[in-house]
Amino acid sequence: MVISSQPNLQLRKPSKVEGIKDRSNLLREPVASEVLLDTTHFTEDAIQLLKFHGSYQQDNRDNRVKGQEKDYSMMLRTRTPGGFVPPQLYLTLDRLSDQYGNHTLRITTRQAFQLHGILKKNLKQTIAEIVHNLGSTLTACGDVNRNVMSPAAPYRNRPEYDLARTYANNVADLLTPQSGAYYEIWLDGEKAVSGEEDPEVVAARKRTINGSNVEGSIEPIYGSHYLPRKFKICVTVPGDNSVDLFSQDLTLVVLTNAQGELEGFNVLAGGGLGRTHNKEETFPRLADPIGYVDKADVYDMVKAIVATQRDYGDRSDRRHARMKYLIADWGLERFCAKVEEYFGQAIAPSKPLPEWKYLDFLGWHPQGDGKLFLGLSIQNGRIKDEGGFKLKSALKRIVERFNLPIMLTPSQDAILFDIDPADKSKIQGILDRAKVARPKKLDSLVRYSMACPALPTCGLATAESERVMPSILSRVRSLLDQVGLPDEHFFLRMTGCPNGCARPYLAELAFVGNGPNTYQVWMGAAPNQTRLAKVYLEKLNIDDLETTFEPVFTYFKQDRKPGESFGDFCDRVGLDAIHQYVAAH
Repeated sequence: MVISSQPNLQLRKPSKVEGIKDRSNLLREPVASEVLLDTTHFTEDAIQLLKFHGSYQQDNRDNRVKGQEKDYSMMLRTRTPGGFVPPQLYLTLDRLSDQYGNHTLRITTRQAFQLHGILKKNLKQTIAEIVHNLGSTLTACGDVNRNVMSPAAPYRNRPEYDLARTYANNVADLLTPQSGAYYEIWLDGEKAVSGEEDPEVVAARKRTINGSNVEGSIEPIYGSHYLPRKFKICVTVPGDNSVDLFSQDLTLVVLTNAQGELEGFNVLAGGGLGRTHNKEETFPRLADPIGYVDKADVYDMVKAIVATQRDYGDRSDRRHARMKYLIADWGLERFCAKVEEYFGQAIAPSKPLPEWKYLDFLGWHPQGDGKLFLGLSIQNGRIKDEGGFKLKSALKRIVERFNLPIMLTPSQDAILFDIDPADKSKIQGILDRAKVARPKKLDSLVRYSMACPALPTCGLATAESERVMPSILSRVRSLLDQVGLPDEHFFLRMTGCPNGCARPYLAELAFVGNGPNTYQVWMGAAPNQTRLAKVYLEKLNIDDLETTFEPVFTYFKQDRKPGESFGDFCDRVGLDAIHQYVAAH
């Protein structure tokens, strides 16, 4: 295999996945053939390519029986830049979750929806209906740019928020694969009606500067082998870190003048949280400031950074393939010099920014145009009806009756917007009757928590996460009450494996799956998600949570500074000091 556009492939043997992409005919085979077969599951080669189409194959481990075929199903993820979901699409997803899925919808930490439990025989119909109802699943997974994030607050009187949403959508369009495979396979070649791309985006995609495009390829930005690994981008506004901007491969920060007109963007690059237990060469990393780019050149800058990763990212070892490792290996100066080659000009210095804050926009807010928006806390992003709790039914009724669009948030919550003030009491009444908790009545630990799905469907999980998170939060709350911290809250996140899907390494306290009923414990990230946590314990049996953390929280209560958060306390005193205190008490 010779891939001239990726120099590193000539030095080391490419990974197995690179060979699958090479043989795929631009993401077509063997998916196109296997989707027609009367089988319950796809082969390994097809599974890798299905990710580019927005789907993961899973099996329910709760239903595994020795000697019998696994209980296979598909998880399907949407492409929703900035988290925008029009009412028609939401109602379609709600219906499909009941018709073909497991009767739930799940909001991801990248502002998308996931449908779980779809059988292989229903996958094509499900994707087709999503596309025909203003949605898509293209590039929700795979070695490409993933869903582009932006702050979910639908302000109409703050132009910087509107610009962030606009550029999140435009960057998503810029980096969308140009192969026709998606529409050929799932819509029999029919190109769905969609919004027109910005002419500047179309021109930028075609424009090549010093090799930023792969000449002669149907995929001008990606080439036929796409990227070495997944790539994550967000666009935000100064001060708003609702998007966990330091966890992204590429972050654009909107900069406007006093009149609210766009001038350009600060650029950060090299963030990423995935890692592997017992492999110290894998690690979470915060993005670095790269510089400033004028609005006229922003798409060329995006392409230059993507091209650098495309051509020099590690295609041999997928654990070492994210752009954060390229920057860590090269150093920032060398990385920026290569980006400047593709960009065709020097990168200007970054502009000053205010302090970053975490925002979640829950509750009722004025939109700025006479209408309202409502942020709803959705624990672990799972929209479902369970017992007397009827969130799924309530949301369906509200969207149907009032024709409201939704913004999905990076913290797995949902915002209903464009609400007529005259409808506020009616909407709140529906939610109250469905027993959907008002934000002010939520336990703050619940409000600021996140968990990944983990068991039983995620193939990477070694421990529980979503299913046990409610009990973990209750136990932590009881422990805080016990030590005299009844009103304390902090960011608590949980994952079933070290890949970091719920961004645990940016939490003040995190439990990372490390075997059955066992978790690695991380502590000390900043409450505004600008500092990484550190490992406190390699292995904690979750049954020992209370005995392990009672002295930790006691030390926190005794020695904290006024108003100091748990994460800041852990960082200030150091984890060694916490271990010493625990050992002495």
